[in-house]
Formats: sequence, C-alpha cells, structure tokens
Amino acid sequence: MATYRHITVTYTHQGRVAVVTLQRPEVRNAFNAEMMQELIDAFQTLHQSSQLHAVVLTGAGPIFCAGADIRMMQESVHYSEEQNREDALRLSDLMRVINTCPCPVVGRVSGAAMGGGVGLVAVCDIVIAAADTRFALSEVKLGIAPAAISPYVLRKIGETHARALFVTGERFTAERARQIGLVHVVVPAEQLDTALESTLKELLSSAPQAMRVCKTLATTVGQMPSEEAREYTAATIARLRTSPEGQEGLTAFLEKRTPKWTMHEEEKM
Repeated sequence: MATYRHITVTYTHQGRVAVVTLQRPEVRNAFNAEMMQELIDAFQTLHQSSQLHAVVLTGAGPIFCAGADIRMMQESVHYSEEQNREDALRLSDLMRVINTCPCPVVGRVSGAAMGGGVGLVAVCDIVIAAADTRFALSEVKLGIAPAAISPYVLRKIGETHARALFVTGERFTAERARQIGLVHVVVPAEQLDTALESTLKELLSSAPQAMRVCKTLATTVGQMPSEEAREYTAATIARLRTSPEGQEGLTAFLEKRTPKWTMHEEEKM
C-alpha cells in the first residue's frame, strides 16, 4: 500500500475491510489539492480489491471534514477561470471515484461535515453519524455554490431539500440529515464505533461479489427504461444464481449452515 501524507489506509477484519482516514485534524480535515489527489489514488487502488466487503471513510480527531482548506480558498481568489475549472474537476473526480467504489462505502461521521464534507457524506452508501454532528452546504455564504458535489447531494436528498439548503447555507443537525436521506443512522457520539461495528458485521455476512452487483442495481436500475431494466435484472439474477457465490449461498441455506464467505481466513485453512 502506498504511503500518503494527508490520509491513511488501514485494513481490519482479516483484510476484508479497508479504513480510509482523513489525517489533517489540525485544520478539521479540510481538503487541499494534495489530500484530494491522495483520496483519488487510494480509492482507485481499492477499486481493484475484489475481496473487500466494505470501505470505511472517516476523519481523524473530532471533526469529519470542514470542506475546503482556507489556504486553498485564498489561492483560488487569484486563479484564472480555467484554473478554477481544473480545481473543480479534481473535486468532481474525487466524488466520482468514491461513488463508484465497487464495494459499499460506510461513512463514519462526527463533529461536522461542511461544504465538500457533505459531498463526501453523499457519496457514501451507508452513513453513521454522531448525534451532535452539524452539517452545512455553506458555499453560498462565500459567494459560490456546491456545484461539483451537487449531482451526488441531489441524488441523496432530492430537489426539494436541495432548493432550501443550497440557497440558505444553513447548518442542520444529524437528525435532520437522517430525515432527508443524507444520513442513515444517528447515535450518541460514544456509540458511534459500536454502531459502525454492527453495520460492518452485516456487510461481512454478505457475499462480497453479490454486494457489488447489489450496489450497481441500486445506482443504475432506477434510471433505466422499463424494458431495459427487465432484461438487465433477469440476466443479473440468472448470472448470480449460477455463480460460485450464488451456488454456495443457496446450498448453505438449504443445508442450514453458514456460507463459506463469512468464515475468517484462518478458519478456511
């Protein structure tokens, strides 16, 4: 695994879970160009790991992510329009590479998620947040807009909430984030890791290749014409039923035993 300056990538649960941690707590894990590129590189590497059951995205220290780094914003004041376009495309690339991660991405969110930090939350498949976390799409307060992250935020919260939160830039609670679909689970801060482990336990009991197919279904089928969806879903289930995982899962169910993919590596030997 590559060495990064502003993030860390570690593995847990016999290598079946990767943990990507933002490592700039002194600036509330705010983005700079280096961090964004490191995240892109790390997730591109994780895309290639076929046995991962999950990737956890979190931040070091009490704050998940405060959005753009102040120094980065200061520099952007002097950028040309083309330089600003390139900067926005880097953020867009980051959102896309996390959003398209083949296995589920679980957000462990605490403290605050502001601006681009909300974008990171939006591209996670499952989000667990501490109850005292505060969120804001605060770009409008700086005379700009959440443009690069908007496709992903809109898919999560819908137009009606985006119309309000994009233009006010107001702060909102974790409970409101849950109500609008940005967050899935809200727990007291001291229970955050317990809730994360509970979610990982569920994911570790699921077949890793089937999970990838399920994620693709969730993100694509709703946008297909009905006949295309009909053919695609029929072909998908036929392929899965005849796959090694599908055969093992159905056989294990009929034999009333645990599927082999839930076993730890040392148990397989």
